[in-house]
Amino acid sequence: MRGLALWLMALVVALLPVGAVAQGAVADPVLRTKADALVAILDGRGAYDAYFAASFRDKVPKAQFATIVEKLKATLGAPQKIESLTATSAWSANLVVGYERGTASVRLALDPGAPHAATGLLITGTGARDDSLAKVEAEFRALPGASGFGLYALGEGKPAPILEYRADVTAPLGSAFKLWILAELARQVAAEERHWTDVMKVGAPSLPSGVLQTWPAESPVTVQTLATLMISISDNTATDTLLTTLGRAKVDAMAASAGGSVPVMTTREMFALKGDPALMKAWAAGSVDERRALLVDNAVKIATAKLDPSVFAGKPVAIDSVEWFASPSAMAGLLDRLRGADATTRAVLAVNAGVDPAIAKRFGYVGFKGGGEPGVLTLNYLVQAKDGRWYAATGNWHRADDGVNEVRFAGLMGRALALLAAR
Repeated sequence: MRGLALWLMALVVALLPVGAVAQGAVADPVLRTKADALVAILDGRGAYDAYFAASFRDKVPKAQFATIVEKLKATLGAPQKIESLTATSAWSANLVVGYERGTASVRLALDPGAPHAATGLLITGTGARDDSLAKVEAEFRALPGASGFGLYALGEGKPAPILEYRADVTAPLGSAFKLWILAELARQVAAEERHWTDVMKVGAPSLPSGVLQTWPAESPVTVQTLATLMISISDNTATDTLLTTLGRAKVDAMAASAGGSVPVMTTREMFALKGDPALMKAWAAGSVDERRALLVDNAVKIATAKLDPSVFAGKPVAIDSVEWFASPSAMAGLLDRLRGADATTRAVLAVNAGVDPAIAKRFGYVGFKGGGEPGVLTLNYLVQAKDGRWYAATGNWHRADDGVNEVRFAGLMGRALALLAAR
C-alpha cells in the first residue's frame, strides 16, 4: 500500500532543496533561460541529459521522466510557454507552464555552478482553462475503470451536495481509512479516555510508507506524534500502533458509524493477506464475523510473517476485497465529523495540504488525507473558505486491470478545489 508520500496531489519528480523562501528573491538571468527551455523538455523534444544534472538523472531515468511527460500531455495537450515565473531564490522558482488545454504548476531548482543543470523538479498541480464543475464531472465520467466524486457544503446537519457523481457507491480507500482511526482518537480524547500527550511504545513494524518501521523496537512516542505521522506521511507503523492501542472494536464502531467497511485491518494484516493466496481467498469469501475470526485465528502467523514489498509488482491485487471501503458521501460525513473535533485534530489533518500551494493559499484552512495502491487512488479534503464557510471534497478512482494516472486524477481534484475557492 502506497501512502501519502507517493499518492498525494504533488508528484515528486526529484527532491528540491529545502529552505526558507527569500522575500523578494531575484532570479539569475540563467534561471529564466532554463525555465523557457523546460517547455521543450516537457514536450519530449529537449535534450534531457544536458538539461538535468546527474543527481537528478540518477533518481529519475529518462524513460521514467518520459512517462510522466506523456501523462501530462495526455491530460493537458502540448506545453506551449512559461506563463509566469516567481523566483524563490536566485536559482529556484515556482513556474506556471501553459499547455494547450490548461496549466501545470512546477517548482524548478538549478545548480548554482555552471552549466547550471536542473537539480530538482516538482509538479504540484494542473488546471484546465475556462474550467467549470460540469467539465470536472465530465472528466470523472470519462475515467477508465470506476470513479466517484462529491463536493459538499458543510454546516448544520448533513453535508449538502454541491456536485456528486456515484457519490453513494462504495470504493476502495487505500490509506484514507486512517481517517477512521483519527476520528476514534479524537473521540477518545474528547471523552478524556486518552490525551494527546500520552506516551506509548511503537508496535510491530509494517511496510512503508512512513519512517517508524526503521526506528528501534518499542520506541516511546506520544499519541499526537503517532497521529501526525499517520496522517501527514501516511506512516503505516504509526497507524497500526494507534489502531491496536485504541482498540479494534472501537475503531470498527467508528468506521461503521462513518459508513465504512469492517473489520478494519491493520496495514500489516493487509500486506500479509495479499501475500498469502489462501488467506486472501478466505477473506474475500468471508462474512464480517468470519473475517474477524480469520484475523484472530491467524494473528501469530500475521505478526511473524515476513512482509514482501513486491507483493503488488505494480499491478492491482484484490482491490475489490482485501481493502478498506467507503463512498464519497460517507467520507464527506467523516470529514465533517473531524471538522467538529478539537483544534489538535484539525491541526494534524492540516500538516500536509496535499494540493498545489497556490490553491491552498486561497483557503483559510486545508485538511487532507489521500490513499492508494496500484489500481486505487482516493483524495479527501476538508477546507474552509476565507469567508468562513466549510466544504468537503472527496473523490476516488480505481481499476482492477491496470494502474491509475495519479497526475490526471490529482489534477481533477485540484481543479475542483480551485473552482470551490472561486465560489
